[in-house]
Amino acid sequence: MEGSVKCDANYAPLTPLSFLERAALVYGTRTAVVFGEKEYTWGDTRERCLAGASALSRLGVGRRDVVAVLAANTPAMYELHFSVPMTGGVLCTLNTRHDAAMVSVLLSHSEARVFLVESQFLAVARDALALLSKDGASLPLLVSIADGDGSGRDGLPEYEALLRSAPCGFEIRWPVDECDPISLNYTSGTTSRPKGVIYSHRGAYLNTLATALANEMPTMPVYLWAVPMFHCNGWCMVWATAAQGGTSICMAGSLAPKTVFEHVMLEGLEIKDPASMESVPSDGRTVGEVMLRGNTVMSGYYKDAAATAEAMKGGWLRSGDLGVRHPDGYVQLKDRSKDIIISGGENISSIEVESALFGHPAVLDAAVVARPDDHWGETPCAFVTLKDGASATEADMIEFCRARLPRYMAPRTVLFAELPKTSTGKTQKYLLREKARAMGSLTKLSRSKL
Repeated sequence: MEGSVKCDANYAPLTPLSFLERAALVYGTRTAVVFGEKEYTWGDTRERCLAGASALSRLGVGRRDVVAVLAANTPAMYELHFSVPMTGGVLCTLNTRHDAAMVSVLLSHSEARVFLVESQFLAVARDALALLSKDGASLPLLVSIADGDGSGRDGLPEYEALLRSAPCGFEIRWPVDECDPISLNYTSGTTSRPKGVIYSHRGAYLNTLATALANEMPTMPVYLWAVPMFHCNGWCMVWATAAQGGTSICMAGSLAPKTVFEHVMLEGLEIKDPASMESVPSDGRTVGEVMLRGNTVMSGYYKDAAATAEAMKGGWLRSGDLGVRHPDGYVQLKDRSKDIIISGGENISSIEVESALFGHPAVLDAAVVARPDDHWGETPCAFVTLKDGASATEADMIEFCRARLPRYMAPRTVLFAELPKTSTGKTQKYLLREKARAMGSLTKLSRSKL
């Protein structure tokens, strides 16, 4: 429209860094972070983040350089969510349950320039770097995050010491474009090598506000960190506590169950037929793939254009989750698309069968995959780990499930074994699927008479 302009007076790239600037100004003397006996105000936290950015910059970190972190919920982990993007760099937080082999893969793929590691994970980090060295890859600079007095170990540069020695007067490198990357988060890799999810300053800013609204976060909350900060940047709650001038109580975190609902910053969340891209009826029964679109969706997979194009084909992010939409609008997850079992034309949710198995008093762990079947195409095959001292038979498990599920959903095959896991504790179903396929198809003769 004539007379309308876009200039510095009415536009600035969206970034969560602005939340810290405001928190230090409005809530400067209020406690921002508590960790044991340590407490930092918002004024302290901003100064520490600036010092961290200055130190990282002196170590050579610049725009789009990746900084990897392996740490639990600590003040350093909180601060690095601000100090790394202050340099223009990209934060890559690693799951603390990863083993050295996985850490080496992620360091190699991310091409991290600096690797900050909490002291309790230094052995894993050193082993990972040794593996990288064998492959001839360039190694990131290893920096320790001490859990005690802040002194370096084995000659390594140490986080607190770097903050103390950092040059003053660092000027924040604000994003040139709000779609610039702020973080690189890796999927857990249950089927293959993990993918690096790129998240932008814009997406992080908007998702932070959406998360605060969805959780009805008040002004100046006290937030107990039950979620790991390494997991999706703590669901953006690191930045949300800054936006609301909150107090973060740092403690060890664990993963929470996955939920799906359409928050205020999403432009769309639909259950669609992945072939026709038509939305399924909201009847609570018709299964489709959960798809999303909007400003909080990832920018793409790092160095994997083909996977990015496939995931966003048709203008929607294909989550790989299968679900139904109920008449009240809520979405219920049923399974991962690759885990659904199609038996005689019926879709069987492996999650529902596993839930039934977990109800058996002798079951410690269970996973269900498809086994080829000459008559039905596929039937459920259950892999079960029993509790110590417990006993059960295949017939017991099948009868137990049939009493709680439609007959066609009950397992036709039950094997007792230890389940293969990733370093993050997820069951590697692809290995179980291979085992089920190797058993061959069930025939009328081999099928259980139960």
